[in-house]
Amino acid sequence: MDKVIYAVWRKDGTSREEFNRILREEAAPKIAALDNVRGLRLNLQDAHVVRAEPLRQTATDPQIDAGVQVWMDVSHDAFRKPIDDILAGISKNIGAWQVTESAIIPNSKHPPCAGERTAGWSQFCYLQKPERLSYDEWRDHWQNSHTRVGIDTQSNFEYRQHLVVRALVPGPKDYVAMVEECFPADAMDHPEVFFDAAGDPKKFEDNVRIMMKSCEGFIDMGDPQTIDVLPTSQYEIKRPVWK
Repeated sequence: MDKVIYAVWRKDGTSREEFNRILREEAAPKIAALDNVRGLRLNLQDAHVVRAEPLRQTATDPQIDAGVQVWMDVSHDAFRKPIDDILAGISKNIGAWQVTESAIIPNSKHPPCAGERTAGWSQFCYLQKPERLSYDEWRDHWQNSHTRVGIDTQSNFEYRQHLVVRALVPGPKDYVAMVEECFPADAMDHPEVFFDAAGDPKKFEDNVRIMMKSCEGFIDMGDPQTIDVLPTSQYEIKRPVWK
């Protein structure tokens, strides 16, 4: 079983709303019907997540319009080509990366329903490695130090880390990882909810400080910035099923 994460950019003149519709109503059914596909999830920037716009972070210009997550039997070029072709046909550009997936917090609180929008919202991130770190230093801090921080300081009810194995369709940046975290809706514009500290100012202050310190260890927030943060709605089109 392989997992591939795509980044897709809409064509010039296509609104984000129309692009989301095309992805959900036209592209997704075709991809989900392919024999090689075991699961399909879309991460779309739609009207449901406008409240989270201040949380956006941009390292890629133009920024990615949507994320497409595909679980498949085989990600070799010939087997994956039908998916690439469907997405390339509706997009200005696409990128694709084979990843390993770690389900740090599986979504048991608000399980997704096929074809429907998952409760809350999804923060979807594409990460680059800062030049100041070796790959091993970067990965060690992210996986072996920051993971615990991500669990302890936030209200996330789903947390998935994806480590890039290789680029299948090269994108504009050398992404080394993708992260998906799902939060309650109020976390979009209530920081104390985001940091799992509603009604507790001291806990809020501590959690923000701990999180920011940890992020500094593997992300550059200045110029250049090494993370794209997209506020998205999660749509699980086809629940992953393994043979």
